[in-house]
Amino acid sequence: MKTQVMFLLLAGLLLAGCVESEEAASVEDDGWIALFDGETLDGWRASENPASFTVEDGRIVVHGPRAHLFYVGEVENHTFKNFEFKADVMTMPGANSGLYFHTAYQEEGWPAKGYEAQVNNSYESDPRKTGSLYGRDDVMEAPAPDSTWFTEHIIVQGKTITIKVNDKTLVEYTEPDTLTQGRMLESGTFALQAHDPDSRVYYRNIMVKPLPD
Repeated sequence: MKTQVMFLLLAGLLLAGCVESEEAASVEDDGWIALFDGETLDGWRASENPASFTVEDGRIVVHGPRAHLFYVGEVENHTFKNFEFKADVMTMPGANSGLYFHTAYQEEGWPAKGYEAQVNNSYESDPRKTGSLYGRDDVMEAPAPDSTWFTEHIIVQGKTITIKVNDKTLVEYTEPDTLTQGRMLESGTFALQAHDPDSRVYYRNIMVKPLPD
């Protein structure tokens, strides 16, 4: 009887191990890599006002004077060209923020390099709403309410930028070949924006999937 019990326990452990291995393999095969560990800002560097970024309950809290939090970690040596990027976002009423990509760390000011995917559902002073490719292809109606988590998904492949919110495509922009200066697709890192002291925005599940050139 004891032998049968031991055999059943061993079989159960082996089966559980196989399931865990299969689950781990599927996550790895899917290609998504976490850029935020849910506990610290390791791999990130803030400009101007670092106190505008804190970690609380598994999320990055963005609240304070203008600042930008740049990814400077080991994934792809923080230089991305073609990729999928996504993050869960929640805006509080009247909040403004943004997700920069193809950008580079700078000590102060609005990032001069790269594009911004807007995060703004009810900030009245700027009509460009969440999902806008800021200043290039703007969304004028908020695709999500405040105080609710939504997923913002950015895809860059070649000259084309796609922005989705909750799996709905809001922007499909192809950079013209005639563009030779100003904001352009090159390569670079990501940055979260703290826009102003009255804005409060939360980020979690920040992920990237590098794509082939």
